[in-house]
Amino acid sequence: MPDSTCLIVENCFDSGFDSGERLPACPIVAIGESRSGALDWADVVVADRLAADRIAAHVQANPNAAQVIVGLLRELPKLSLADGLERESLTYGVLQAGDEFQSWLENRAPVEASAPGKVCAERVDDTLHLQLDRPEAGNAIDVSMRDGLSEMLQLAVIDTSIRRIVLTGAGRSFSLGADLAEFGTTRDPAEAHAIRQQTLPAHWAARCGDRMEVRVQGACVGAGLELAAFAGRIIAGPRAWFQLPELAMGLLPGAGGCVSLTRRIGRHRTAELILSGRRLNAREALAWGLVDELAADEGGANKV
Repeated sequence: MPDSTCLIVENCFDSGFDSGERLPACPIVAIGESRSGALDWADVVVADRLAADRIAAHVQANPNAAQVIVGLLRELPKLSLADGLERESLTYGVLQAGDEFQSWLENRAPVEASAPGKVCAERVDDTLHLQLDRPEAGNAIDVSMRDGLSEMLQLAVIDTSIRRIVLTGAGRSFSLGADLAEFGTTRDPAEAHAIRQQTLPAHWAARCGDRMEVRVQGACVGAGLELAAFAGRIIAGPRAWFQLPELAMGLLPGAGGCVSLTRRIGRHRTAELILSGRRLNAREALAWGLVDELAADEGGANKV
């Protein structure tokens, strides 16, 4: 249906779309058991109608962003890492200029400022230890932390004697994502895209992710999850949880997450995580392949 904000398809193995047919632009949610290669036309595959309706309700709040997101996710498997990151950034810029994000900016609750964060770095033999150090703000990633991560990951790419990178977060959370106080500070989408192309840690994480291990405790949200998903190995504490809340802001995960997550858990799971906005607990994340191992306790997840 052209005017639909979300198309739900039941009995999905008996219906669907021909391979040559143009797909609707809106998100397509199929109800049924996913089978490899059988549902390329779907954006999300869920087990029952309740799950599908929950996604549809979340999409309804920001239908333009949802449509842009699934359009991007459909294209990413065809692109290289570098091209995917550029396409993600350009698409993010489109949504930055959109009414849904502007409405979120105008109506959001005031954000209390906190001290700038930093990234602590220490090299021990051939291992580079990095820690997000802004625990009073849940390790929300601000400009100074973004730049610190870019600098250290760039070093790891250039210095091939660094055989291992271990990334942790100080305090109770790995990261609550990007610092909300900085959202909307650059209003020109073209300028914002140019900044992301120069400073986004994802560009470097994508090139050294096979050497990177991330240890997650507590919240791993938004930009924190997007960066972690580039790592070759993620270890989560038993109380870790994972979420991509960007659709509720009228945005998409713009810190490299559309690229990193589709490569780690596939397009369907990535779309489900984004379009539902729901939290995954540690065991669910393990079952999805989002994490590789569960630590015995939170201290173990954060211990280098």
